[in-house]
Amino acid sequence: MKEKFKAFWAKHTAAWQDESTRENEKQALTNSFTAFLSGIFRAVIIIGICYMILAPVFGIVANSFFSNKDAYNPMVYLLPQEPTLERYEMAIDILEYGPTMLKSMLYSLTLMLMQIFTCSMVGYGFARFNFPFKGLLFACVVVMIVIPTHTIMLPLYMTFRLFDPFGLCTLIFGEPLSFMGSATPMYIMTLLGCGLRSGLYIYIFNQFFRGLPKEIEEAALVDGAGTWYTYFNIMLRNAMPSVITVAVFSMVWQYNDTFFAKLFLIPQDQAIGMRMASLVTNIANQFQVYDKTIQNLYLDAGIVLMMVPIVLIYVFLQKYFIEGVERSGIVG
Repeated sequence: MKEKFKAFWAKHTAAWQDESTRENEKQALTNSFTAFLSGIFRAVIIIGICYMILAPVFGIVANSFFSNKDAYNPMVYLLPQEPTLERYEMAIDILEYGPTMLKSMLYSLTLMLMQIFTCSMVGYGFARFNFPFKGLLFACVVVMIVIPTHTIMLPLYMTFRLFDPFGLCTLIFGEPLSFMGSATPMYIMTLLGCGLRSGLYIYIFNQFFRGLPKEIEEAALVDGAGTWYTYFNIMLRNAMPSVITVAVFSMVWQYNDTFFAKLFLIPQDQAIGMRMASLVTNIANQFQVYDKTIQNLYLDAGIVLMMVPIVLIYVFLQKYFIEGVERSGIVG
């Protein structure tokens, strides 16, 4: 009887094990197939996005080397048969590339540093201190992010065309000041935390500082550090990924800005985007090039020249930029 029970138990145990093994194999096969389909889907998405983003860039770079014959040869695509640097030579000449680029980078760098200084302090204040109307003021910051810049175009123009806060300029100088034709309005707006995309930068710093443990500041205060020392030497250093993120964003947007440059009539030698906007017109007037197809080749060369500094900045700072974006709460 005992031997029969053992045989019965062994038989059914083996059957259960076989069934369990088959279920595991089936589940493993299903998981493998799902992972395979997921990999194909991700690959298609990535390839599609890369094509949409990189194809126009490759096209612009290739077209900038086209000769006149290549431009009208339907058999030429991306790889010119008679490459030439003529487009770059004329674009550099008309844009006055060296001096204009130097002044544009200096202008953008100055505004970038001012934005990091002001926006980081405002973001730190929102993240660490309690004060009256804090929620309302932060709501105003969010509104700065979403409100279209064009809606405040007229008030900004009127403010800086006749700049007279509280009548002080009339009292001191006898008449309101006009800042049209200079970059002074941009410096004033940036210093007051209302510059280009300042609302976004304040939000980035606020999110980053909120993610840092308060024990860091408490330990500094115990050691005798003051508020300003703690902020500049401890908190801001820990926020370096966020600083790099804001620096890249600010540099790119200030460098490419033409809206405020046109609104305040900023000189073209300080805003290379303004020179780019008139490149085709200058090509036609100075070199009598009226063919639209050929004009576009010169425009492509100018675009490549404008892209070079920004691409180099991103290549060197991409590690910190990506980390700052991930930790600031912009994505994910």
